[in-house]
Amino acid sequence: MRSPAELDHVHWHDLTHAYGPAEDVPELIRALYADDDDTVGDAIHELYGNIHHQGTVYQASAPAVPFLAHAVLHAPGRRDELLMLLAVLADHDPQDAESPSWPGSSVAAICAELARVLPDLLPCLGDAERAVRRAALRVVAAVAGRLPAEVRATAERRVDELYATDPVAAVRADALVVLDRFGRETAALDSPLPEVRLAAAMLAAERSGPPYEERLVDVLAEDGAEPDPGDDGFPWAGTRSQEDQLTDLLTRDVDAGLAAAARWIAAGDLGARGSWLGRRIAETWRDREPEVLALMLAALPHQRDTRASVHCLTTIGEWIERLPEPGADLRDALYDHARGEEETAAPALLALVRSRDPRALDLVLRNPGPQTLSAAASCFPEAADRLIPVIRRTLAAGATGNGAIALIGALAQYGAAARQAQPELLDCLRTRRAAVVAARGIGRGGIVTPEITSLLHEAVQSTDSSLSAAAAVAHHRLTGEAEPALRVFEGLLTAQGPVHWHLSSLRPLGGAAAPLLPLIEPLLTARYEWTRMAAAEAHHKVTGSPERAVPILAALIGPTPVGLCALKALAAIGRVPDELRPRLRYFASSPLRLLSAMPFSQVHPDEELRTLARTLLTTD
Repeated sequence: MRSPAELDHVHWHDLTHAYGPAEDVPELIRALYADDDDTVGDAIHELYGNIHHQGTVYQASAPAVPFLAHAVLHAPGRRDELLMLLAVLADHDPQDAESPSWPGSSVAAICAELARVLPDLLPCLGDAERAVRRAALRVVAAVAGRLPAEVRATAERRVDELYATDPVAAVRADALVVLDRFGRETAALDSPLPEVRLAAAMLAAERSGPPYEERLVDVLAEDGAEPDPGDDGFPWAGTRSQEDQLTDLLTRDVDAGLAAAARWIAAGDLGARGSWLGRRIAETWRDREPEVLALMLAALPHQRDTRASVHCLTTIGEWIERLPEPGADLRDALYDHARGEEETAAPALLALVRSRDPRALDLVLRNPGPQTLSAAASCFPEAADRLIPVIRRTLAAGATGNGAIALIGALAQYGAAARQAQPELLDCLRTRRAAVVAARGIGRGGIVTPEITSLLHEAVQSTDSSLSAAAAVAHHRLTGEAEPALRVFEGLLTAQGPVHWHLSSLRPLGGAAAPLLPLIEPLLTARYEWTRMAAAEAHHKVTGSPERAVPILAALIGPTPVGLCALKALAAIGRVPDELRPRLRYFASSPLRLLSAMPFSQVHPDEELRTLARTLLTTD
């Protein structure tokens, strides 16, 4: 260990952390000895920000370790937080230590320093405060595989004593985990302490992998239902809490996860553990929506606060369209919540709309909002005569931002019937409220008047490149004149910075964009994959020939956002290279979701991926 008196012996200005030279580290370490608790807390917060920034460690991190160890023993407080800082600094995957780059890495230097000072920190395992003992165990776990034989034997003996005698069950459970890091497997599934049984079952499940033995699932479900009332929230390796680890374990085995979630919910859904696990399963596995939504329905009466209720209702709303026929019990529960408190009414109504329950339409018209109106336009296309006037009024009332974008998107679903909303779209363009999507809507409307062409011409001159492009395309669609759009896109495609958005915007020009081909063709080999994808799609739209586009798109296709866009473009072309079919079969048949949800996406990207793959597999 090193005392603050030795801080000036380190050339901190020659070392770096997350924000450059580490000259501020000595001041922060000295602040750990202040009598003012806020000062100490601020210093710890700053140290987390610079020598352990979002999980990354730096040159200055290892030299700080012996000073932090001294502060653990001699500073006036927050020993548990200082111990946890040491533990997370040394966090690493044991496999990393086998890599050629390990000896010279910052984390290897941290582990070496921590292993040196660990004998001085072992007395913390006997501290009177449970939080200090738990944090000290995590320090031991962080370097369990890097200790010299003598230190290891001493540390293991001290941990063994805690496992056998500590009065706090959670500490004994932590000790069991550390013994496992030392390679000790302890038969603890029959322990009288639920915390210890749970830790033992989690370790066994980690070792075996899914599917888990029935006995393990029973322990995970029974002993994981109720959070430790004194849980300190300390993470293990990977900066995850025990609750996060348990959720991850159960999510890997979907049947075990569903069984555990059902039991947790039946036991009262304490801490919303069961409903949260159900949501994770829906996000991870395909075709388990019926079971998950049944869990959410069962969990709703157990929620103790508005936030937890909103969580359940939001989950239902995200997945209810995947049910062929949502049950009456579920729809009735949504209807009741949709007429209840304002905070829970909004997600409940959105879910009710997506269930296509006829009662939802009246509630939407009575209490219209952009998101529910947009969903209603999609789910009740036959109600255009009732919904379009409300959408128009909501736009005219001054809707802005994402709300206005959602309303204009709702109009786009009504085709020719949406032309009656041209005055509102023109006002949005004039006042620059969701002006880009408004310009696109005006272009689709097919109405040409001097006022419309004048507004579009003005928008074409905008310094907002997205608006300029949208207005130019709309002007072309209405008038057939290509010259203004060609001028705009020539400037956009030769400007500095990303151009893939602009390439995507010019697709409606079709063959009229042929003069831009000399600018598009070099982008087919751009380094940035989004640019290559958009250039290939644009090239096909402009030339009508798939020959150059198909190989580029096929090479990009994968379970990624850009891969999905490439798949959409390939589906529009209607040509599938034979070498792509095995990948498409994987996309179509995987039981796991291959893409995560994206903000503002009307359809879950993974569902799009699977549907497109199935469609293309039927293409000759």
